[in-house]
Formats: sequence, C-alpha cells, structure tokens
Amino acid sequence: MRTKRAMEDAIHGLFLLLGLVTVGCVLLITVYLIISGIPAIREIGLVDFLFGPEWDSAAAEPKFGILPFILTSVYGTAGAILLGVPIGFMTAVFLAKAAPPKMKAVVSSAVSLLAGIPSVVYGLVGMLVLVPGIRKIFHIPDGSGLLAAIIVLAIMILPSIINVSMTALEAVPREYEDASLALGATATETWFRVSVPAARSGIAAAVVLGVGRAIGEAMAVMMVSGNVPNMPALFQSVRFLTTAVASEMGYAGAGLRRQALFSIALVLFLFIMLINAALNFFLKRSKEK
Repeated sequence: MRTKRAMEDAIHGLFLLLGLVTVGCVLLITVYLIISGIPAIREIGLVDFLFGPEWDSAAAEPKFGILPFILTSVYGTAGAILLGVPIGFMTAVFLAKAAPPKMKAVVSSAVSLLAGIPSVVYGLVGMLVLVPGIRKIFHIPDGSGLLAAIIVLAIMILPSIINVSMTALEAVPREYEDASLALGATATETWFRVSVPAARSGIAAAVVLGVGRAIGEAMAVMMVSGNVPNMPALFQSVRFLTTAVASEMGYAGAGLRRQALFSIALVLFLFIMLINAALNFFLKRSKEK
C-alpha cells in the first residue's frame, strides 16, 4: 500500500514538474521578447511603430511602421479561417458520422499525411502551381499576393481542424444521438443539433489551433505572398508579421533595425495571446449559458 502511494506521489510530482517547465518556458519567452522589443518601441514611438504606414529599415532615414504587416496578418488569417473552417468542419462531420469505414480510413490517412507535409513544400507547390494559376485566371502581372497566401494557409490549417473536430465528435456519447433519433429527428438534424453542440468545446479548440497555425506560419507564406511591405490588397504582394521577422533577421546588424524586428515578434506574440484569450472567453460564456 505504501509503495503504491509513493508511486502515485512520484507520478504526481513528475506531472507537476512538467507543467511548471511548460509554464516556465512561456514566461521565459515572454520576458525575453519584452526585454528585446521594448527598447525599439521606446525609440521609435508606440504610435509611429504600430500605426506607421511605411516600413523601410534599410533607407538612409529608416522608417519602422508595421501597420501594413498587422493588417496583412489580420486579413490573411481571417481569410484562411473563412475558407478553412467550414471545409474542415464539414469534412470532420462527414468522417465522424456519415462516411463508410473504408472511405473514412482512406480520407483520415490523407488528412494525416497532409499534416505531415513540411511548410516549405506547401510554399513550393503554391509558388509553382497556385501563383501561375492566379496570374492566368485573373489576368494580373504577378500572382504572388494576399490571395495566394490565404489559399495556402487555408489548406495548411485543414488537418488541425479536421482531426481535432473529428475526435470531439466521436467522443459524443451514442445515447445522445439515439435519444434524438427516437424523438423523430433525422440523422442530419441529430448531427448538427445534438452532436455538434455537444462537441462544441473540441471544435472551438480546433479553430484555435487553426488560428495559431495560420498566424504563425512564415516559410510557405513568404514563398507565395511576394514579401513586399505594401498595404494589404488581394492581388498585391504583401508581407506578414512572421515573414517580416524571417526575411530580415538574418542580415539585420546590431542596432535599431534588429531591435525593431524583436518588437515585431513581441507584437505577434501578444496578438496570438489576445486571440486565444478572446476565443477561450467566448467559449466559457457559451458554456455558462
């Protein structure tokens, strides 16, 4: 009995230690970004930095306005969510509730394979297939731009949304659906009025994962967006917050330019935290109601 209790205490202590390590890593990253990013914001000015319409860090008189990056990240993420979430959600409902076993196995394997493809491969395929296709369809000089980035991001977030939503739907007790069917509801009504509300928290978690993947992606977006610091437009080359850091950090020397890149990383970090906090807040409110 004492040995069993000691083993349980040891496992409990191990889990507590791992949780504290995770929290410590988050705090360490937060403190490092704040220390590295605040000096540039102080020197440039918070308003000029966040709402400045022009970024030209290599000019004789450098300009460090990141408003184009912020708006591009917001529009790109919102577009990817608008495209990816409905497709991923409906696919998850189909696989969890309606698909034949053989088709479910094949499609689930394909989705898992999609999740394992490196970002650079998405970017390469987008650059070689999607960008020329947009250029031909819309008769524009260059297909690299916000639209190409939105499509690539929408495809990249599909595996997270599908897998997590499907797991949540499959975890709904069968008794809920049987009771709905016994009351005369059709199978489709049962799926969307019983199973989906019961799995709401899992589906919301899938959306949060998709938002995080869309905001944090850099390599694939850099390859298809044109990576030019313009104000966002659907058929114009743009630069995201992530690509702004990735494209210049390698050759930014010590000084204000490098500090400004850390400030962009700090803004991106806070941006992701605010989105996750907002989604969790609305999810808790819906649970309470």
